[in-house]
Amino acid sequence: MTKATSIVARALTSGKPHHAQWLVTRRCNYSCAGCNVWKEQDDRELPAAEIKKGMDILKKLGIVELVISGGEPLLRDDIGEIIDYASKLFLTTVYDNGSMAIKKMDCLRKADFVAISIDSLNETKNDSIKAVPGAWKRAMEAVETLHKEGINVNVTPTISQKNIYEIPKLTEYFTQRQIPVYYSLYSFDVSAGKDQLFRIGKANDEFMITDKQAMVKLCDSLIAMKKRNGRIFITKRLLKAVRGYYDQDKRVWKCGALKNFLVIDPLGRIAGCHSHSFVGSVFDLPKKWDSQEFQILRETYSTCAQCNYLCYIFYSLEGTPYGHLSLAVDQWKNARRFFK
Repeated sequence: MTKATSIVARALTSGKPHHAQWLVTRRCNYSCAGCNVWKEQDDRELPAAEIKKGMDILKKLGIVELVISGGEPLLRDDIGEIIDYASKLFLTTVYDNGSMAIKKMDCLRKADFVAISIDSLNETKNDSIKAVPGAWKRAMEAVETLHKEGINVNVTPTISQKNIYEIPKLTEYFTQRQIPVYYSLYSFDVSAGKDQLFRIGKANDEFMITDKQAMVKLCDSLIAMKKRNGRIFITKRLLKAVRGYYDQDKRVWKCGALKNFLVIDPLGRIAGCHSHSFVGSVFDLPKKWDSQEFQILRETYSTCAQCNYLCYIFYSLEGTPYGHLSLAVDQWKNARRFFK
């Protein structure tokens, strides 16, 4: 069975999780102002051989898309082996802060998407957010180089109060150059239990979105832009959900953590999302997935309203067979290459 055929079969199977994010390292070479990962670094992580065993389990479970992130995942010496194996099983996205993509370009050729974090077209502002001089130049060079090399690179700005007014301009800049744009929303830890799967950090007032009407306007702008711009990698349904959240403080979704998606940390521990306590390891999934314990957790997570993490909202809304069909229609031109 080809990769494309296998992915379609999994995507159209109900009652299965379709998305996993594997945070393969806690190490990071940046010190971004809106993130605390770099303050709590840890070099403990599963070797590639164990990660590959875990990936086999994820495929059997029904996972369609695997996001490889960190920390900075390209810091791993064995990242090429990990990406190569993942790319044979899943639609694979690798996140990079822009510092190492060129150096590890051969490793990235196997990925379906490479997401480079750029938060502003203003070099000074971007470097201030990343807290690393030269970050903007390295990221811009990485995007340009990967694009020229035929690697499916996209840009992923994190929307915050610091850049909310320039997101449409940033979007136009890259999409006009044939480079897709996807988005994250600034997020932070609301709770901090000792067994929390992965810590991002406390709220930073500079980044918290206080101009809610600006966020509403941004959603409206992106919805309008999508009508003529197929390289905006965010669905109308998601934009409308985020718009309602900021305009009316209304959540039109129930969290699908541990139902539609799950998160795995560098040690192979799993949780519905990074904010909650870990509930076992990836190697426990075959016996735990249909357990009463996990069913109770799903019900608990479905009522959770403590985050606005864009990825979690997206897979809560779209991480179903119906959602995959809607997404295929929304992004048909971009998806066709996987099904040739």
